[in-house]
Amino acid sequence: MEIKLVVACALINEQGKVLINKRPKGKDYAGYWEFPGGKVEENETPEEAIIRELKEEINIDVSAACLAPLSFTEKNYEKYYVVVLLYVCRKWEGFMKPMENQELAWIFPKDIADYKVLPADKSFFATLRDLI
Repeated sequence: MEIKLVVACALINEQGKVLINKRPKGKDYAGYWEFPGGKVEENETPEEAIIRELKEEINIDVSAACLAPLSFTEKNYEKYYVVVLLYVCRKWEGFMKPMENQELAWIFPKDIADYKVLPADKSFFATLRDLI
């Protein structure tokens, strides 16, 4: 079974909401909500991966100094096994724009039950509720 190392970022705004995005059609688990992020490529650090993914997915610039590791989880999906590293970021530059035709939503962590969230990301919300 393939093992994937994945990074995700909980972007937190001034109101204490976190950004989630809906996986677009054509991707595995299309229609599920998740944190922005993606697979760590070969010869790439997790911080480099999240900086690249945030630019590719929502068109913002983040510096490594603004990323704080918060938690990790692992999940055995049907096609692969993932290890997800969650970072938190409260400062970025640029205007958010969904670059993959995905929906974006700012939500309070307590409202996660209202969204169909990827199983691997669901466990992060208890930690985020305690943090914010």
